[in-house]
Amino acid sequence: MSRRTAVVTGASSGIGAATARALADEGYAVWCAARRTDRIEALAAEIGGTAVTCDVTSRESVAGLAAAIGDTLNVLVNNAGGAFGMEPVAEADPEDWRRMYEVNVLGLLNVTQALLPALRASGDGLIVNLGSTAGRIAYEGGAGYTAAKHGTQVVTETLRLELVGEPIRISEIAPGMVRTEEFSTIRFKGDRARADAVYAGVAEPLVAEDVADAVAWIATRPSHVNIDELVIKPRAQAAQHKVHRE
Repeated sequence: MSRRTAVVTGASSGIGAATARALADEGYAVWCAARRTDRIEALAAEIGGTAVTCDVTSRESVAGLAAAIGDTLNVLVNNAGGAFGMEPVAEADPEDWRRMYEVNVLGLLNVTQALLPALRASGDGLIVNLGSTAGRIAYEGGAGYTAAKHGTQVVTETLRLELVGEPIRISEIAPGMVRTEEFSTIRFKGDRARADAVYAGVAEPLVAEDVADAVAWIATRPSHVNIDELVIKPRAQAAQHKVHRE
C-alpha cells in the first residue's frame, strides 16, 4: 500500500513545523508548505517530506501547491495563521485586521478549495483547521484576531455541514496559551519584552509539540470517528483572562 499523505500549511515554524514532524512520525508522507523556502526545505529533508513554497493568501500560489500534490491527499492541516497588533478597536490599524482575515480565513478557504478534490479522491480525507480559544471569546485588544479566529471556527462548522455524507472528516483544534518562537513576537511587531510578558510567571504554557500531538491523534483515529473540536489549554490557564502566574 502507498503511504498516506498530509499537507501542513505554515510549516516553517512553531505548530506547523511540529505537526509536520508528528505526522511524519506516524508514517505520513508530508508536504511542508510555507513562504520561507529555506526553512521548509530543511524540515522536509529532516523528516523525509516534500517542501512546497506557498503563500496561502495567493490563489495562484495555492494552485501551485495543489498541482504539486497531485490527485489524492489524505490529510490537510490548515495551520497557517497569525495575529498582528493588539490595539483597542478605537486605535486599530485596518491593515492589520485585513492581514489577519486574509491568512486566518481567506487563506484557509483558498487551500481547502484547491485541495478538496484530492481529499475526496482519497476516499478517506481529513481536514484539521487550527483555530484558537480566541475564536470562542472576546478580550480587550484582541478584536481583530478574535474576529478572524471566530471566522475560522464558523467556516469549519459550515464545512462539516456541507460535506456530511462524503468520506471527509472536519476537525478544529483551538489552543489556548502556546509559547512558540514567533507568535507573540510577530503580534507585537518585534517587541521582545512585550512578547515575553505574555508568558511571564507561567510555569508551563503549551508548546508547539503539545498541539502537534493532538493533530496526530486526530489523524490516527478510525475513519468513522470525527473529532469535531478540541480545545487545549495549559493547566495554568482556566480561561482567556484567567492565568495562574507564579
